[in-house]
Amino acid sequence: MKKLTEEQIIENLSKFYGFIEKYIASDRKDVLLKFYSDREVTLASSPASTKKGHHNCFAGGYIEHVNRVVEASLVMDKVWERFGQKKDYSIEELVFSAINHDLGKLGTNEEPFYIPNDSQWHVEKLGAHFKYNPNITHMRIADRSLFYLQQANISVSENEFLAIKLHDGLYEESNKSYYITYSPESEIKSNLPYILHQADLMASRVETQI
Repeated sequence: MKKLTEEQIIENLSKFYGFIEKYIASDRKDVLLKFYSDREVTLASSPASTKKGHHNCFAGGYIEHVNRVVEASLVMDKVWERFGQKKDYSIEELVFSAINHDLGKLGTNEEPFYIPNDSQWHVEKLGAHFKYNPNITHMRIADRSLFYLQQANISVSENEFLAIKLHDGLYEESNKSYYITYSPESEIKSNLPYILHQADLMASRVETQI
C-alpha cells in the first residue's frame, strides 16, 4: 500500500487550500477554508477507497484524488471550450464542485467514513485495508456530500448541486433518470455534470494504475 511522506501530505494540503484561495472568490471562501481546516486531520489522512486496486486506497489518498480531479476539471473545461461548448457555468462553480464532489467520504462531524480494517483476512486476501464505518448512517457519497455542505451552511448553486449529485454518471443507478431522458425539457441544462464526471473518471482510472 502506498504511503505518503509528511512533506507530500503538507504539499497536498497546500495545493488544496490554494485552489480555494484562487478560485472561490465569493463570500464562501472563508467559510470553506474554516470548514476544511476544522477537519484537517481527517482531510489529510483519509483514503479515497477501501481496497487495493481501487483508486487511492491509502492514507492521504482522498485529498490527492480531489486535487487531481480539480486539475482534470480545469483541463476538461478547456477541451470542451476548444470544441465549441456554450459556457453555462462559472469557473468558481467548476472548482467548487470538484473540491466537494467526494466530501461525503470524510464522514460526519463526529465519525470518519473509512476506518482501518481490523480483519487481517480481508486485508491479506482482498486487499481491503479500510472498511466503512458501521456507526455512520448509510447515504450515497454524493448525497452525503451535499448534506454535509447544507449542514455547514455553505451555499450551493443549482449547477454545483447537479454536478456533485451526478458526478458518478451512469455508474450510479439513481442518476439514470437525469442522463437518459426522452424530451428536451428534462435534459440536463448545464455541461458541468458531464465535465466533472469525465474529470473524476479520468483521475480514478489513472490512480488505479499508480
